[in-house]
Amino acid sequence: MTDWRLGTMGFGYDDWAGPFYPEGLRREEWLSFYARHFNAVELDTTFHATPDVERVRRWAAAVPADFRFCAKAPKTVTHELPLDKAAGPMREFLGVMRELGPKLTAVLLQFPPHFTAEHAGRLDVFLASVSRDVPLAVELRNRTWGTQRTLAMLRSHRCALVAAEYQTRPRRIFVTNSDLLYVRWIGEHGAFTSHTEERIDLSESLAWWKTELQRVAPEVKSIHGFFNNDYAGYGIGTCNRFKALLGLPVHEPERPAQGELF
Repeated sequence: MTDWRLGTMGFGYDDWAGPFYPEGLRREEWLSFYARHFNAVELDTTFHATPDVERVRRWAAAVPADFRFCAKAPKTVTHELPLDKAAGPMREFLGVMRELGPKLTAVLLQFPPHFTAEHAGRLDVFLASVSRDVPLAVELRNRTWGTQRTLAMLRSHRCALVAAEYQTRPRRIFVTNSDLLYVRWIGEHGAFTSHTEERIDLSESLAWWKTELQRVAPEVKSIHGFFNNDYAGYGIGTCNRFKALLGLPVHEPERPAQGELF
C-alpha cells in the first residue's frame, strides 16, 4: 500500500498565525503543532543556506517518529555553482541533514528554468557522485529535458522525477525506479498578497491530480506532495482539501471553546 505524505512547502509563515497556528503560540512551537496535523513538510529554508547542525536536531526533536522531512538542496548546489564544482557543497549539506535520521525521506534538487538538457552529462556525473543513502528527487523546469533519455538517466541513479504544477499541469506523471514519487503544487510566485485563506477554486485541477496519482501509486512505495501558498492562496487549506479528496484523514486545528453565557 502506498504511503501518502502530504504537507506544505515550509511551515513558518506569519500569515498562518491565526488561521492555522493558535494566537499566542510561540514560533518555536509551530513545527510541533504543524506535525500534529500533517505527516510531512518540505523544508524550503534549506534552499537559502545549509542550516547548522543544532537547528536540524531541534527540527528532528520537535516532531513524532513517523513524521517525514524533505529538504530542498541549497541554491549554491543547484543555481550558483557549475555542477562539476557542486559535489562538495552537496556532500556538506547531506552530512548536516542526516542529523534528521530516518525522518529525512528525500532531498529535492530543483534546477532553474535556464538549466537545459545540454547539461545532461554534468548532471549524470553529479548524481553519480552523491551518496545513495538519501533518496533524491530532481525537478527539471526546462522543456528540453522531456525525453526518454532523461528518464533513463534518472533511473540509472534511482532518482525520482518531480511532478509539478506551476501555472499549468504536466501532461502526465512519470515514475522512475525510485521508491518515491515527489509532487509539488507551486502556482505563480507572488500571485496573492496574503495567505490566510484559499483565493481561487482549483477543484478541477486537484481532481486531475487525484486520478493521475492514483494511477501511478501502485508503482511506488510512497508519494510525497507539498503545496505552496502561491498555488491557491493558502497551502494549509489546499493540502487539507486534497487529503479529503483522496479520502485521507484531515486533522483540523482545534479552536478554543467559547465560554458559556449561562
